[in-house]
Amino acid sequence: EVQVVESGGGLVQPGGSLRLTCEASGFSITKYGMSWVRQAPGKGLEWVACVNGEGTVTNSADAVKGRFTISRTDALNTLYLQMDNLKPEDTAVYYCAKSWGVVCGASSDYWGQGTQVTVSS
Repeated sequence: EVQVVESGGGLVQPGGSLRLTCEASGFSITKYGMSWVRQAPGKGLEWVACVNGEGTVTNSADAVKGRFTISRTDALNTLYLQMDNLKPEDTAVYYCAKSWGVVCGASSDYWGQGTQVTVSS
């Protein structure tokens, strides 16, 4: 059974850091693109970052570029999102998503339950 489970969210002050973790099971993250997507209160889904199946290509949204870093540990089949210099506008539920294909940014077919990130003083 394909599953992705996020963890690591929480409350952090502006300028702080968090690292989100996505544990994948039922498939290998080296065969599929993986993404982080977020949804702020009252807003739609916003793509945040992705990595391709080979692990050779990453990309991130302009809103987080230079502050957020997507990475993975293949041996653990785990994806990460390191978030630095957090801003109140980063407050959202963050989802890990598996792509149907190997490329970065391909449409997603499996999602986790999400983890809440709140940036507030």
